[in-house]
Amino acid sequence: MIPATRSELARFLRTETVGGSVLLIAAAIAVVWANSPLVDSYISLRDWKVGPSEIGPIPLHLNLDLGTWAKDGLLAVFFFVAGLELKRELVVGELADRKKALLPIIAALGGVLVPAVIAAVVGAGAPGMNQGGWAIPVATDIAFALGVLALTGSRIPASARVFLLSLAVVDDLLAIILIALLFTASIAMLWLLTAVACLVVYWFAQQRRITTPFLYVPLALLTWYSVHEAGVHATLAGVALGLLTRVRTDPGEQEAPATRLEHRIQPWSAGFCVPMFALFASGVPINGQVLGELFTNRISLAIILGLLVGKTVGIFGISWLAIRLGIATKPRLLGFRDMFALSMLGAIGFTVSLLVADLALAGVGESEAEIAKAAVLVTSLAASLIGSALLLRRGRVHQARAAATDS
Repeated sequence: MIPATRSELARFLRTETVGGSVLLIAAAIAVVWANSPLVDSYISLRDWKVGPSEIGPIPLHLNLDLGTWAKDGLLAVFFFVAGLELKRELVVGELADRKKALLPIIAALGGVLVPAVIAAVVGAGAPGMNQGGWAIPVATDIAFALGVLALTGSRIPASARVFLLSLAVVDDLLAIILIALLFTASIAMLWLLTAVACLVVYWFAQQRRITTPFLYVPLALLTWYSVHEAGVHATLAGVALGLLTRVRTDPGEQEAPATRLEHRIQPWSAGFCVPMFALFASGVPINGQVLGELFTNRISLAIILGLLVGKTVGIFGISWLAIRLGIATKPRLLGFRDMFALSMLGAIGFTVSLLVADLALAGVGESEAEIAKAAVLVTSLAASLIGSALLLRRGRVHQARAAATDS
């Protein structure tokens, strides 16, 4: 590709609305494809295995299907970029103030606890719900939530994205911990310690101002592989590496490593990694029978109420209480109505919820699993539409205020 054209494409993909559009288009293609007469080709592509299972006598366990590569590999790149952004906000940005940093953490805790309680109560006794099914609505799909915000919240103050990003990262970290505790038969401690050792070396190299990619690229790959082999969701490696990257510039430095890496990797994340993840993760089969049972089946009701009511009430309610009690500070230029709209985007559980549904309902039956997945998809779509409508309305309010101030 001609350098000038490549540069223009990278600049194009760095635009938030472009990344969000590509993501949602990929998801829509997956849903249509998975519910069309060509569904077999979709399944064949998603389940096509690539990668080495061994090198000589050494087992690698990397002969994975494309869906798993997208979920564990490509999404780790997105989480790395998210980790870089979060680190910057924590050190030199909106969240440098302790009370401001506390708010998304508290909101994430509310967004995990309230949906879990609602799902456990509504789905009590239903197949799979007592074996971890209550955890299906606890996660926020960070990629989709930020994509919707980029498309519909462009007139909302920038602090909205910081709040949603940090909330979703903490939320997903809690979800990853739950997945490890509930559905991982055993964690390979040697590999986990290897991952920790790699992270320590990465941190030390950052502190020593080492810049060569010949150290960082193999180190990042080994960290990812170690987390994968440990039996923990491999995206954890991405966010950990991002959070350990230096964000302050040294004398004589034009830009900090975090800024430089984000500038280079973000177009790949937005233009390839996240859309491919959406393409392979969003192909949920939906038919008339499944839709007919959505509001009568206890599993689907637990998921719908857990996501749509639990996430919104948990995130917004706990945030409102923390701000009123003086424990945390409201994000700059945001009102409570803005925060309610963002809380609705937190109800987009989608891919992480689909993963938990797969794990929790694996031994229950295919029909129950399909209903659960349809409930996740429909509820996430509803949360996207409601959140978008609220954000567009709030955007007009902020625009009117800005116009009044300028005049």
